[in-house]
Amino acid sequence: MHPQMNLVIDIGNTFSKYYCFDGDEMICHGKQVGHDLAFIPLTTAPEAAIVSSVVTLPPLAEAWLAALPCPVIRFSSETPSPLRNAYRTPDTLGPDRLAAAIGAWSQSPGFPLLIIDAGSCITFDFVTAEGEYVGGNISPGLHARLKAIDYYFPRLPLVEAEGATPELGYNTETAIRSGVIQGLKHEIEGYIAHFKAKYPQLLVFLTGGDEINFEDTIKSGTFADQFLVPRGLNTVLRHQMTPSTTQQ
Repeated sequence: MHPQMNLVIDIGNTFSKYYCFDGDEMICHGKQVGHDLAFIPLTTAPEAAIVSSVVTLPPLAEAWLAALPCPVIRFSSETPSPLRNAYRTPDTLGPDRLAAAIGAWSQSPGFPLLIIDAGSCITFDFVTAEGEYVGGNISPGLHARLKAIDYYFPRLPLVEAEGATPELGYNTETAIRSGVIQGLKHEIEGYIAHFKAKYPQLLVFLTGGDEINFEDTIKSGTFADQFLVPRGLNTVLRHQMTPSTTQQ
């Protein structure tokens, strides 16, 4: 590891992930199932650390964090950042949504931004050109939609996401898969078209685990970045460690 390092830890329901940054450059990363942070290889002591978690950490994880030889910031919607948070119920805002918005803003400040996270849920979040996080919408993700069809309609099968997706399904399996995937694609493209009509300078950032293929007309001004959340957390960490940082 680099002699000077910032440590970013992102803890979800299933995985714990770590990312090491030298300034804005990510130099290593890894993940593991569970919330035991001892798997993180600290061959060099970090200069500062930030933790974002959607779960209550077990005592062993808390002890590991307490033993770090550097300040540890606990990220939340109240943590000062380069964005002004205008969400009306900030305590209910998922930290990953806000971190992804900050990650997008850190790369393209001064532009209106639409951040789309295609994970278990699809989230659509908007940041103004003036740096105000306005909020966004939440929609079921790809696998949730496939499972919902199987759950609510017992006569229909549970279909995997991988497989043929013709324009029109030629059997029940392809009809379900194409209906869900094409519907999700059109939903996302509809959001992009709507916001681009309102904000011609709009930039779109895509992140998350489910890859969506767009038409060439949609790709213009669209950036895919699977590390948007850790980039945002690292931006917050650097913002916090700057002496001139003020409350947003």
